[in-house]
Amino acid sequence: DVLTSRLKFIFGPCAVPALDLVDQRSVTRVRAPSGRTLYQVLGSSGKLYTCYSSCHFCTCPAFGFSVLQKSESLLCKHILAVYLSQAMGACQELAVSEDQLTNILLAEEEDEG
Repeated sequence: DVLTSRLKFIFGPCAVPALDLVDQRSVTRVRAPSGRTLYQVLGSSGKLYTCYSSCHFCTCPAFGFSVLQKSESLLCKHILAVYLSQAMGACQELAVSEDQLTNILLAEEEDEG
């Protein structure tokens, strides 16, 4: 359809996989009482990635390689799925405590380091 072709033109090959993630309701907005928010996206591989829309960052290997190292792309399919699900109101919602949010952030740091 027209929307898909426009998204593919703008965002390249990650557009269709990102739409698939949105269709599968794979994007969850995780929010703490303080208002701090992050997104978790269940990738097509079954791995959970953490995305930060406020600073345009994803913990997936594709983001690290294609966006940060090679500058071949502006985003990965997970970040695009976050933006699309925000626009479409298609995010799952998960309220967590401040401690739970901190534990999510610390777990990501351990995975990367």
